[in-house]
Amino acid sequence: MLLPDFDFMSDTTEDTSTRFVTFITPSMKRFDLAIMATARFYGKKLVTDLQAGRTAIIGPDDLEEEGYLEYTFKLTEEEAADLAQFLYFVVGTVNFTD
Repeated sequence: MLLPDFDFMSDTTEDTSTRFVTFITPSMKRFDLAIMATARFYGKKLVTDLQAGRTAIIGPDDLEEEGYLEYTFKLTEEEAADLAQFLYFVVGTVNFTD
């Protein structure tokens, strides 16, 4: 297939590591997540809520940003706090590769 009118800015293939996790919080909210580790995004993780189909690039700094998880994943404040508690274990420290 030819794409003569497309102006590609980037097109790379990379091996990644994906963790699939399902858990229920104390407030009975269920999360089904796919967490992808990649060399891109400066060490941040690509987190996908499989139920809602929402994805975000998340690092420790994002977890500190007020309202970020609520807005990104359309969660209540309590649900976002539960998700953040789990994600602190997952995202760890960001390592710059440049």
